[in-house]
This record gives sequence, structure tokens and C-alpha cells, in this order.
Amino acid sequence: MEKDLDILAIETSCDETAAAVVRNGREVLSNVIYTQIAMHTVYGGVVPELASRKHIEKINPVIEKALSDAGKTLADIDAVAVTYGPGLVGALLVGVAEAKAIAWAAKKPLVGVNHIEGHIAANYIEHSDLQPPYLGLVVSGGHTHLVVVEDWAKFRILGRTADDAAGEAFDKVARAIGLGYPGGPKIDKAAKEGDADAIRFPKAHVHGEEYGFSFSGLKSAVLNYLHHAEQVGEEVNRNDLAASFQKAVCDALVENTMLAAKNLGIRKIALAGGVAANSCLRETLREASANAGCELFVPSPVFCTDNAAMIGAAAYYEYVAGTRSGWDLNAVPNLKLGER
Repeated sequence: MEKDLDILAIETSCDETAAAVVRNGREVLSNVIYTQIAMHTVYGGVVPELASRKHIEKINPVIEKALSDAGKTLADIDAVAVTYGPGLVGALLVGVAEAKAIAWAAKKPLVGVNHIEGHIAANYIEHSDLQPPYLGLVVSGGHTHLVVVEDWAKFRILGRTADDAAGEAFDKVARAIGLGYPGGPKIDKAAKEGDADAIRFPKAHVHGEEYGFSFSGLKSAVLNYLHHAEQVGEEVNRNDLAASFQKAVCDALVENTMLAAKNLGIRKIALAGGVAANSCLRETLREASANAGCELFVPSPVFCTDNAAMIGAAAYYEYVAGTRSGWDLNAVPNLKLGER
């Protein structure tokens, strides 16, 4: 496009209230995130009703700051983008209602964005040379997907989790071993002080799904290990357990990804999602990619966790492809990648 396209993006799918202004899908003019982690930590996880209420309280100040940081007004914005799924329905509704109101009042086009697509698009922000086709591994609290990104807004799913998402397993295991919430960062930190080979945990293979994932059995194996130790009076080394569990998760993710890259002859791999901030996963996939002669793209941690900049990046390519949402846009909590 000849003219720069500035998009105001809004993200409220879970417990981050976020807004950003993104130019041409690549340049982040502002990126504001209000996190609710401290509030939910007391309860050991996200409380949906509290999350929705906090979004309502914070969304206007967050958007105002995003516009101010970018040096823009609504008159300067070319389109308004918003996450409309998947996610917590109440949280999504706050963002969708806000985006529709702004777009209506400012007479701007509205673009609904799939949250998973946003995670994938986070890679475009810092990697100007990344273009489809490539292999994408999306790992977050609610989703574990291995996809072929065939075009900017066209995805072919190769595999997904049959039960717990990887991030969900991190949270449950962290709670079980007394590390608390949020589980991912706490396990990552504990694992650095532990021996990843101290305990051998299983890696599940999903029957009939060559690239499928399953983490429920691994979670159960950790719980069984803890129960056995309690029964026989053995002391559990939490750091060793965290490191061994984390290694099992990372190995499963990386093995399927590299198998797909080999079988499909794909030489570019992009990592995305909240768990993409995990140091073990980043390093294990980086090493495996290098050994296979593949180029790996990984966002900075700030663009791995939920943020609006990634929604603005995805929205740009949807907008260029002609996607426009109507005033009947609604929250779709179970939205699948590739659906509209």
C-alpha cells in the first residue's frame, strides 16, 4: 500500500488490558499493557468475573495512553482492530464493545482478529524478513498449535493438543509443587537451579495424529511422583522436578516441530505464544533448528505474552486482504484458528 496504515488495536482476551498503535503491520508506535497478574495470584489463577471488571475499569485509560504514546488522535487512525476470540467471554466482550463504539464514533473500519493469529503475527514486528510460507509453533496457556502459515491470513493446522495446553500444564504443575501462579515463569526460574535429567517423565504420542500433542498424562505423572514421594516419606527436590517436567514439555514440542519441518521440507520456523517466552523452549528449538539448517524466528518476551501490538500486526494483513467486521461482531470464546 502506498499510504501508511495506522491501526489502533485492542486486546482483552484474558487478564491483560492492552492497546497499541501499529503502522503497516510491522512498526509499533505504542504498546500499552495493564496486567492483572497480582490480583489473580491471590486466587491461584485467573478469575473471569474479576478480569472482566478490571478490563472495564482500565480499558479507556489504556487506550488513551496508547494514542498519546503514539502521538496520534482517533482522527489519525485508519482502522480499529480487536481480539474477538478465543478467550474468556466476559473479557472479550469488553474489548469488542469498546472497539465497536470507537470505530462507530470515529467512522473507522472495524477489524476483528483471532487471538491465535495475533500470536503468530507477533513475529512480524521484529522480523521484517519473515514472510509466508513457514511453520508456526503456537504455545500458550490455552492453545498448543503446530501450523503451516501458507499466506498472511491463511493457516493449515498440522497438530494441536488433545487435552491440556502446554501453558495450562505449566500452571497446574506449578500449583502442585507449591510454586504458585503464574506457573510458566516460576517453573522456568526454578528449573534453572535443577537437574533436567533427574526424573524421566513420559512424552505422549497421540494415536493417528503424527504432529499432535498431549500433556495431560505428563501432568498426571508429576502428580503421581509427588504422591509416591509423600507416601514413602521422600523429600522432593522442587527444582529438579520443575526442570525435568519442563524438559519433557519442551522436547515434545520441539520433536514434533522438527519432524514436520523435515517431512514438509520447510526451512523457516516461527515460535509464538506466552510459553514462547520460556528459556528452555527457546534454547531447545534454537539448537534443533540450527542443527537441521532451519531459520528460527522468535519474538521478544514482551510480544510473546498477550499484547495489542500483535493484534495490530495481524489486523494489518487482514485489512489488506479486505477483511472488515460488521457492527454485529461478537465475542467467540472458542474461536478456532482460520475461522471467521
